[in-house]
Amino acid sequence: MKSGFVNIVGNPNVGKSTLMNLLVGERISIATFKAQTTRHRIMGIVNTDEEQIVFSDTPGVLKPNYKMQEAMLAFSESALQDADVLLYVTDVVERPDKNADFLQHVRQLKGVPVLVLINKIDLSDQAALEAAVDYWHALLPSAEILPISAKARFGVDQVMARIKELLPEAPPYFDRDSLTDKPARFFVSEIIREKILLYYDKEIPYSVEVVVEEFKEKEKSIHIRAIIYVERDSQKGIIIGHQGTALKRVGTEARKALEKFFDKRIFLELFVKVDKDWRNNPRRLTAYGYNDRS
Repeated sequence: MKSGFVNIVGNPNVGKSTLMNLLVGERISIATFKAQTTRHRIMGIVNTDEEQIVFSDTPGVLKPNYKMQEAMLAFSESALQDADVLLYVTDVVERPDKNADFLQHVRQLKGVPVLVLINKIDLSDQAALEAAVDYWHALLPSAEILPISAKARFGVDQVMARIKELLPEAPPYFDRDSLTDKPARFFVSEIIREKILLYYDKEIPYSVEVVVEEFKEKEKSIHIRAIIYVERDSQKGIIIGHQGTALKRVGTEARKALEKFFDKRIFLELFVKVDKDWRNNPRRLTAYGYNDRS
């Protein structure tokens, strides 16, 4: 039996969450066109007759501007500490030397296989791709370089095959029927937050936290009550919209996604409240799960 932790790290908006969902075969992580969509470390578990692969999606690496981003960076750094295989995702668009401090930590890893995945190769040409491969070989000499396109599903099967080769021999870490380490409430809040990311502009989505206050599951339905927290009164008005139209759209789209996710009828109530400056409040960040490293 082989088992191990395969942790996915990299800068924002390089396709980590899309790759994670493809590797796990389930929609575990938010994957949108906007950067910084992943805020927590999210595990997705693949079980086969011969392996248990525990994938971890992590927030994009960035220089923190407030305490919530400090917590997000800590999630990414923790993924370097317990990896059996590390997937460092970059792409053909981003500046290669971005966040050099984090790359230095990757370079210093001992005894951990590192796969550098150059994503979005469908946006490049052969010459540019070869130059990128040469660059990453020079930057991380001990790493394997694999060009992929998560969007086009190119190269993902080869990545999975290589992961299986690199996994250590070990018993399973989780029950064989486990899919993730997160509870159902977590995915409710993530799906609601995803809709906010899609339907609101500028700073609004990044000032939002979603808390599920009630989750009552029956045989064929789930009743959910969730609070959307914002930092300022003006943001509350934007989230709700004129005569509640904006909030109603978020609720409708979230309910549809939740019904697909849980395969049950969903009754969803959404409320909006102000929690001033929560992104810089250590106590509130702890309450919202940002200081949980488990």
